Amino acid sequence: VGFLSGNFSGNTWSDEYLGVNATVKKNGGAKKADNGVTFQGAGAEWPVGRQGENQLYHFANYNFTLVATVSIDGVPKSGSVPLIGATLNVSEGENKLMELSYDNEKNWQFSCGGQTLKLDSSTLGAEKTKHVVVLVRNGNQGSAYVDGKRVGGDAPCALGNNALQEISHFYIGGDGSSTVGREGVPVTVTNVLLYNRPLDGNEITALNNDKIFIPKTMAGNTSLSPVSRSNRSAEHLASGASGGVTTRPAGANGDAGTMRGSGLLPSVLLLLGLWGFAAL
Repeated sequence: VGFLSGNFSGNTWSDEYLGVNATVKKNGGAKKADNGVTFQGAGAEWPVGRQGENQLYHFANYNFTLVATVSIDGVPKSGSVPLIGATLNVSEGENKLMELSYDNEKNWQFSCGGQTLKLDSSTLGAEKTKHVVVLVRNGNQGSAYVDGKRVGGDAPCALGNNALQEISHFYIGGDGSSTVGREGVPVTVTNVLLYNRPLDGNEITALNNDKIFIPKTMAGNTSLSPVSRSNRSAEHLASGASGGVTTRPAGANGDAGTMRGSGLLPSVLLLLGLWGFAAL
């Protein structure tokens, strides 16, 4: 449904699918990268409720999956570096629905429902420099994954009373707050994808195996194609593969992005051909 990649200019990170653009805060700490943005003491806000009356991403108040590839150049001196998360539209109290971050002890942290769950980065392999991170909301439950591994064990996290609140925006690369201990750590975020449903375990495993779906962005073409998370340009990613799946354009009621197989048409044509031959 949503796709942020290499189209970044000024303080605008353009959504190449539905045009719900993200805004980079503290723009001096952000610069364009291959297929994404490198943040240092900055972050991007991707609107949900903040979009106004016509909320194309209103479905996020019930279900969503947010996927990104991140590279973290260093370890924060203290605390943790927010990577991706969702902020609630509340004036007081806890304003974060869920967040995935990386702390000064090299742990991945998932904050959700008043809990902080952890995953030791050493379990992922020290040779990896890029990581596929995933946030999933399934009703009143939340989960986070790094390279296909669930943060905090097998059980999802209960969102509690926060599940009743609406989401203001997603944040990417930083949450907009200023903390000296983490501002010196550059974070590169690329190929951010937003789905209007919770992906299951098999789909998340496929994401970790680099079999993701990048939406084609040409006018009038809403198909999705499976491609690798390489350093190719977003345009190449969008047009370089075929035989994927299709999706309906999104509406404000959040029923967009329902995927269906594209193999039906050839079968219909074959049946019509056989029928015509029999008629002769």
